[in-house]
Amino acid sequence: MKFKFDNYNKYRNNKVEYDGIIFDSKKEAKRYAELKLLERTGKIKELRRQVPFTLIPKILDQNGRCLQRACKYYADFVYKLNGKLVVEDTKGVRTAEYKIKKKLMLYQHNIIIKEI
Repeated sequence: MKFKFDNYNKYRNNKVEYDGIIFDSKKEAKRYAELKLLERTGKIKELRRQVPFTLIPKILDQNGRCLQRACKYYADFVYKLNGKLVVEDTKGVRTAEYKIKKKLMLYQHNIIIKEI
């Protein structure tokens, strides 16, 4: 596994390039490599990255102008394991924003985020 490092961000994670893809952290890149291997061996299927989930739809006024943009959660990884949808997030820091979005994912989509 070959990684290319960049500058630190506010959570002290290095941006990492792996397989031609930029990841927010070495941990996320490593997890991607693990999931790609699981997909190649047939243990998981339909692996996708940075999948958006709408938590609160955009709000329009009576003239159709946007009053508030939609609130979305972007899952690090989504795949199927034994036919069931799995939503994963590689977490180092659980921000207040993330904690709210995690609750909204359960409320709106009935999905419990698997934290790595």
